[in-house]
Amino acid sequence: MSEPESGRMIEADPARNADPGRKPDPARKPRAGRAGDDDGAPPEAIVAIPLRHPWRNVVAVLLIIGLAVFVLDAAQRPDYGWADVGKYIFDRRISQAAWVTLWLTIYAMIGAIVIGLLLAIMRLSPNPVLKSIAWLYIWIFRGTPVYVQLVFWGIVALIYPVFTLGIPFMDPWVTIPNEVFTNLFITAVIGLALNEAAYMSEIVRAGLLSVDEGQAEASTALAMSWGQTMRYVVVPQAMKIIIPPTGNEVISMLKTTSLVAAIPLSVDLYGVSRGISAVTFTPVPLLIVASLWYLLFTSVLMVGQHFIEKRFSRGTGRAKTGKEGTTPEPAPAALPGGPGVHGGPLSNDFGGKG
Repeated sequence: MSEPESGRMIEADPARNADPGRKPDPARKPRAGRAGDDDGAPPEAIVAIPLRHPWRNVVAVLLIIGLAVFVLDAAQRPDYGWADVGKYIFDRRISQAAWVTLWLTIYAMIGAIVIGLLLAIMRLSPNPVLKSIAWLYIWIFRGTPVYVQLVFWGIVALIYPVFTLGIPFMDPWVTIPNEVFTNLFITAVIGLALNEAAYMSEIVRAGLLSVDEGQAEASTALAMSWGQTMRYVVVPQAMKIIIPPTGNEVISMLKTTSLVAAIPLSVDLYGVSRGISAVTFTPVPLLIVASLWYLLFTSVLMVGQHFIEKRFSRGTGRAKTGKEGTTPEPAPAALPGGPGVHGGPLSNDFGGKG
């Protein structure tokens, strides 16, 4: 055996390097998680004892008892009118009104997203006129109650019975009858969309500003156009910021449709249930019926929002794989000449990854 090889063997063997006259310490224990000790014992497992929270269990039990008491008490009270709830929950008038509410929500949100996107682009524009107009729009529609706005849109047909086009103080060139705002459904969609657009513009603007400017600069260096940069680089990253609040706004819009009575539009879910209760003198059961329909639509929207967020969160490290709670297995002990020792292969085959 050559001299360099024998020197390496002496250095790699701790038993030979130890002092011959020194006795081993019997009180010394191998470190947990360290493999390849002198005695060859497996690493010690760390036993983690969870903290106890007795008051948390007490509060949970009290809440469950309180909920059970409320449910039992409500089930026995005749004022709730559970028989009338079962009678009108699938009534044809209620179901048709529920579809009207759903279409109001869909049309209003589509208009709000389109207008909000335009407002967000105007806010981010270097043109001071466009930026000022967008800021004024947002200031007005976010600063006034939605109920007041709906009342105003309901009387627009009285203020502007016709639309005219021409030079002021002269005979108009074109006169168009105001047939848009005489349709209460269209008026409700316009009023809800214009109000919601002010909030959607801030959501879209926040999402676009969350993307680092270096992304756009890198896209420009790759000879990508502005449209390609927005479509393939900026918007996909901004969607992770835009989608969660947008889903909340859709759910909020579904409930805001109950305010269209200010126009007045009475064919929505709340309007029809209120009309039936005025005839049957059963306001509480009809309120429960309307609430159950609102809860149904809200639950469906929340499930859809969950899957959309999961779709756009791919590649961010936040998607749940279902393996977060598993405990990693301890690493196997290193064998002489194996992985982890100088001179051994890096995997289970020579010259590559396992």
